[in-house]
Amino acid sequence: MELHRTPRWPQAWWWLALPAHLAIAWLWWRHGWMAGLPALMALHGVLLWGTLSPNARLFGPVLSQLPPDADGVWLTIDDGPSDDTPALLDLLDAHGAKATFFLVGERAAARPALVREIAARGHGIANHSHTHPQARFWALGPSAMRREITGCQQQLQAITGAAPVWFRAVVGHANPFVSAPLRDLGLARVAWSARGYDAVDGDVQRVLGKIAADLAPGAIVLLHEGAKHGRSVEIVTGVLDRIRETGLRTLVPGVAEDGVAADGSPPQPSPARGGGS
Repeated sequence: MELHRTPRWPQAWWWLALPAHLAIAWLWWRHGWMAGLPALMALHGVLLWGTLSPNARLFGPVLSQLPPDADGVWLTIDDGPSDDTPALLDLLDAHGAKATFFLVGERAAARPALVREIAARGHGIANHSHTHPQARFWALGPSAMRREITGCQQQLQAITGAAPVWFRAVVGHANPFVSAPLRDLGLARVAWSARGYDAVDGDVQRVLGKIAADLAPGAIVLLHEGAKHGRSVEIVTGVLDRIRETGLRTLVPGVAEDGVAADGSPPQPSPARGGGS
């Protein structure tokens, strides 16, 4: 199973959307608005779903979980670097665990030492946009989208010397203009299969309950750092404990010639593994 898949035909959606709209125009002309309007709404509903659903593959490939025969889970931490980063790195070390940090470019520029420390401790570094425009990422045009993705990529490469190979869309939203810069930069999009809404929910037990329900071999776990509720480190601690209790381990996939997953570190001959967290 090839995990690291960059978009191959980023403009393919045009060739699907244009004939669909022409067909609806013909339907409207031939049968009137009572036939044409519902068809138009249905088509735009599909396009909206493709934009807002994190696991939707309408505009390009997205990885939402590892193969079920994987012997661990992929721990991913979004929105850093932040004040929480040093504590998270110590916590991961204490558990013998590894993670991939999806970093925001302008935040990385403000704290380059933390970015280098993440890499030095053997964790993955990945692209999570340059400014994290949470409210409008889904609606960015082609130029703005390219600036967000390319800006972060250049910043992280300048700090670490290595170009990330994974990208996570802000809030998981990915409109038709995401795929072209991903293809040009060799980035593959990552979603998740286990989440607890920890970026906004500070109730540790409630968050852990939601994540634990989806913890299984091959799960991609979505976590955050620097959340306003101030309990991100506590939540990650609880997740690591749950992972250990289930007998799983953490994985940071590495690039291999056979297409095994990739993290933000230089190419590896085989997946790097954390301890029995």
